[in-house]
This record gives sequence, structure tokens and C-alpha cells, in this order.
Amino acid sequence: MPSEAFDYPLGIRLWPRERQHAQFSPREGYSFSLLENSSDSYRFTALAGASKISSIFQSFARLISEEAFFILEFYDQETDPEQDTQARPSVYYSSCLTTSEIMTALEPFLPRLIHDGFVGFGLANNRLGMELFYSEEKVLTCFTGSHLRITNLLNRHGIPYLPDLSYPTDFGHDHLSLLCLPEQELPESLRNLEDKELDYLNFCNQIIDLLDMYPVDDSCSFYLSKKEQDAIEARLQQSSEFAFFAEEDFGSLLLDWNDFVCDCEDGFEGDLWEYREGLKLRDMLQFVVEGVPADLRRKILEIIAEADDRFQKNLTDRRKRLDPPQSPTLREDSFWYRGVVSKQGVDLRRDLIRHGWFKP
Repeated sequence: MPSEAFDYPLGIRLWPRERQHAQFSPREGYSFSLLENSSDSYRFTALAGASKISSIFQSFARLISEEAFFILEFYDQETDPEQDTQARPSVYYSSCLTTSEIMTALEPFLPRLIHDGFVGFGLANNRLGMELFYSEEKVLTCFTGSHLRITNLLNRHGIPYLPDLSYPTDFGHDHLSLLCLPEQELPESLRNLEDKELDYLNFCNQIIDLLDMYPVDDSCSFYLSKKEQDAIEARLQQSSEFAFFAEEDFGSLLLDWNDFVCDCEDGFEGDLWEYREGLKLRDMLQFVVEGVPADLRRKILEIIAEADDRFQKNLTDRRKRLDPPQSPTLREDSFWYRGVVSKQGVDLRRDLIRHGWFKP
């Protein structure tokens, strides 16, 4: 396929000299391989024309059944020229919603999401272990344990298997905001929009409000396969205390622990009961860790390692313990009960005083 014919999104513009590169031959296609340290999960990487992205996402939405969450990635802060560090995009997740609700809400935004060079977006169902993401580099990445379903989906949209693809990241290129483009270069569906509507900062924040999305630390990025989620569910079912959470998305519980740690770092504003609920969440994670296969145990511990480290650094008075009267039976020491967070709000400090924590 000649380079001029490839349907690149408007937000990616290859440097003219790169088009003369001997190896430059942009074509639609995909490749896939097993994820590292996995025997049943795959990573797909695909290049598809801009005109096909919307229909591919619609097909994927039908594939992951009734529920999903939306992922949005964009640069919501300007780069400081005095700093050497490269700006990183912010990541937002929606809560779990029906896929039809998400796709209906996104319909008027999809052309802008697809074409703007500073935006990436995706759709995922953690419980099924399936995620599809379209990056700011305008490359599709899919994680799945059902590789045949994804190969069939891509083939239905005319995307062939081509292991030696060239991607925009292989060549010099620029990222463009839709605001940079003359009106005549925009797709017909975008030509009547005002500048404010074409500004990705504006329409991304509209989507955040529409889907009630929340920011996620990119260090919390992880993937759990359906097989791993099934093992976690079986483990939680073994506990009368934690069985209620067995059918929950375990990925959300991992994010909840990180959120609790962040709240403690900022200054915990809840009371002692709410603080202990956060500690019980870590009990549940530990209960899972101690009862799943070794590979999954290591994976979960790696996911929560940073949050655990930050929480331990925030603890003070660690010679004392704050264990509840009926603590679950865990084999390993529960470090999260040794001491209490240093930044205590009024309610937590009041309850700690009432419970005799600050004895002379």
C-alpha cells in the first residue's frame, strides 16, 4: 500500500524525509505474543486506518459483554520548559458502566478522540481480562486471554496478521492538536465545531464529567487475566469475611488500597472506624496473596509494593499495634497495624485519644 494512501489520524504527521525512508511502508496489520510470565494471556499490537477505529471499538464493546470501564489519557498540564523531565499524560478511569452507556456517551466525541494527537483512550473489562487501548501514537494495543476472539475481530475489519509492521514510533513524526489544523483538513464531522470544542483539554474534561471519571496513578497500571481473576475469586470464597467481595473486580480493590494510602499521605480525614476499614482492605489483599499460586502471589505483591512502601514510611509509633479485636488469620506479619499514620485528621486523632493510643 503506498504511503500516501494510508489512513493516518490527523494528529500524527510523519516528517517528509521519513516518507522517503527505505523501510517506510505503513500498512494495516497486527501482531501478537504471549505476555511475559504468562501462559494464557496475549498482547496484540495493531495499526489500523483512522476510519476503522470507531467500528473496531464498537465490535470490542459487544465482545466484552454488558459492563466495562472507559480509560482516557491526555496531557492536562503544560510542559515546563525549565525542567528536563518530559511531560507525562494523566490517566483517568470511569467506574464500571454498561458498555452501551459508555459507547452512547462517547459517540459525539469519537472523531476528536481518534484524530487528536495528544489523546489516547480505551475500553476494558478487568473481570474478563480484556482491554483495548488506542494510544496517542495511534496504535491499538489489546490484552486478552481469548486470542482467537481478537484475531477474528481484527480479521472482520480487514486487519491482517503482519508480524513485521512499521509503526509511527519507528519514524520521526509530530503530534498535532486538532486546533493546529486548517478547517479544510478536518473531517466533515468536525468542520462546524468551534475552537473550544476542538480543544482536547476541553472535550476530555467534558468526558471526565460525563462519565464521572477519576485520576489513576500510572504506577498502578496492571493486567490480570480471567484465569487469575478466577483464582482470586475462589480464594475469597474461602473466607466468610471476604466472600462478599469475591465477584468484585479485584483490580478495583487494588486501586482502592492505593487510594487509601494517598488519603493517608494527604492527611486522613476520616475517623478510626473508617481508618480500620482501609486496613481491613489490606487484610483482604493479604488473604488473597497467601492462598493463590506462587506466580500470581508475586504479581499481586509487585502491584501493591509501591503503595505498601509509601504506607510504611507514613507510619509513626510503630512499637504499638492497632489490631482489631478479631483479626483474620494471616501467616505473615501485618505491618499495616504497626503504628498509625502520622498525618491524622481531627476525627482520627480524637478517636485514637479515646482508645488510649496516646498513653504517656
